[in-house]
Amino acid sequence: MNTSIEGGPVFSHIHVDLDPGETIIAEADAMATMAADLDMEAKFNGGFLPGLGKKFLGGESLFVNHFTNNTQEPKRVTLVQGTPGEIRAVQLNGDSLCFQPGAYICSTPDVKLGVKWAGIGSLIGREGLFKLEASGTGTVWYGAYGTLLDKEVNGEYIVDTSHLVAYEPQMKLKVQLAGGIFSSFLGGEGLVTRIEGTGRIVVQTRSISGLAGWLNPRI
Repeated sequence: MNTSIEGGPVFSHIHVDLDPGETIIAEADAMATMAADLDMEAKFNGGFLPGLGKKFLGGESLFVNHFTNNTQEPKRVTLVQGTPGEIRAVQLNGDSLCFQPGAYICSTPDVKLGVKWAGIGSLIGREGLFKLEASGTGTVWYGAYGTLLDKEVNGEYIVDTSHLVAYEPQMKLKVQLAGGIFSSFLGGEGLVTRIEGTGRIVVQTRSISGLAGWLNPRI
């Protein structure tokens, strides 16, 4: 399997060249183009009950699409995310990574997707009541609206709500006011997410909720 991320950082998309017999698993509606003789099969996301959990608890689709090359030569499928922004690939080697709802795009077949309790604070911070966790061995592609920034946290770090994209599973999330009551809301910041622990996080430079808040008064 040969892959490349092109069009970035604003209009990133993924070219996946599948060798004979290879499969890529993608979020529903991620396919932009594909070779006419590739086989596409919609399956429950990890099975019926796990699929329901990922849809209603983890913010992902009930179904995922399996693109398989059953021909005798390489074939290409191009995958995209629903918003303009950066896409990244991460290689898992028995470890795991947590994603905000909607960040997952596609993965190789050996990657497992599951949902875990994220806490009430995560829900209040608009990161979802449950977190989507990718684990196993293989490659995961994920993305978000805007550019993606890495941050190594050792202790505590503050991220505005709806800007957290991915984080290592040992990190803990807490929601709090940005400052005092008056300064938090009069200053426009409101609630923020306090991240505690030691590990890596990924944040996005833009948020859909921020765009919606900017557009609503002008429509």
